[in-house]
Amino acid sequence: MAEQDATPVFQIQRMYLKDLSLEQPNSPQILLEQQQPQVDINLGLSAEPVAEGVYEVCVTATVTTRVGDRTVFLIEAKQAGIFEIRNLPQDQLEAIIGIACPQMVYPYLRAIVSDVCTRAGFPPVLLTEVNFQAMFDAQRQQQQGANGATANA
Repeated sequence: MAEQDATPVFQIQRMYLKDLSLEQPNSPQILLEQQQPQVDINLGLSAEPVAEGVYEVCVTATVTTRVGDRTVFLIEAKQAGIFEIRNLPQDQLEAIIGIACPQMVYPYLRAIVSDVCTRAGFPPVLLTEVNFQAMFDAQRQQQQGANGATANA
């Protein structure tokens, strides 16, 4: 029985839309502009334990479109997943939470952002693919560099 308890577990418990906001602060006047808007996209990632061996992983997208200094529309969407992850070494746990989980959550976020744009009367904004492995590795290097700088001080 003890051997079964040590078996690694990785399961999706639930995917859900945690938060969604659409703002069009300069409508309807801005909708008459003929100028091509500038689109800025920012992504964020967060993870936190919910219970023993259960984690919530959220991927957030903030999409801001502007014409000049005026906002055409702003979308903030947060897609989350609840994952059961047990019996893994800490380094593997961090990699799964930082890479595998966001890779599963992100396609849902992409679809939501595109759908909200369309429903708001704009052409869809298609979020590009994201290399969560590269983001995870860069974050690790940044942390190691910061730790090295602290140790040398």
